[in-house]
Amino acid sequence: MASSGSDPVIGISTYSERAAWGVWDTEAALLPRTYVDCVVRAGGVPVLLPPVGEGHERAVAAVDGLVLAGGADVDPGNYGATAHPATVSRPERDAAELAMLRAALDRGIPVLAVCRGLQVLNVALGGTLAQHLPERIGASDHQPSPGVYGSTVVTLEPGSRVAGILGEETTCQCYHHQAVDVLAPGLRAVGWAGDGTVEAVELPGERFVVGVQWHPEQDAKELRLFTALVREAAKA
Repeated sequence: MASSGSDPVIGISTYSERAAWGVWDTEAALLPRTYVDCVVRAGGVPVLLPPVGEGHERAVAAVDGLVLAGGADVDPGNYGATAHPATVSRPERDAAELAMLRAALDRGIPVLAVCRGLQVLNVALGGTLAQHLPERIGASDHQPSPGVYGSTVVTLEPGSRVAGILGEETTCQCYHHQAVDVLAPGLRAVGWAGDGTVEAVELPGERFVVGVQWHPEQDAKELRLFTALVREAAKA
């Protein structure tokens, strides 16, 4: 285990965006505090991993678990597609998080991939994405309007790791206009919205590698996925 104390260290990938606070308006490495609060409440020690520079593998070597956070779309060039007009990507972040994920998989540390994170996981392992769901399914609760989370009921496969954590059905908060198209070899789809959209995946085997298309960090009372991650990280 990378940490020397009793509480496992959980690395969380961050955004790299222009942001304003106080008297400042400048480029920033940032993350919604909800992720940090969930890791703390689950018993972990959060460490932010910015998507800049190199050495992402070394950064992951210093943590016990990894959260790939939500954010902008994955550049479709990573899966051999041309960008849709609605696709907004951050290539620098893609490169950083793909490196972080590879390092985590190589080391066997647990991974919780949230929204964009699930998409990074799918692309990293050879899958593709549907770039704009409204063209396939019309208006939906996946992304009802800018800055507004939708409430989505997800059915989870009995016997899956995610169902073991959340039960066979869960109501969650979604905010995504992209989703899994072709599932990566080796990944297993274990959760679906009512319209068939893949909402949860996992990597079979002993390792804890779970991706959810929704935003568990948006529910302060719903810590079960973060608690499961921290528990697995404590074993690393």
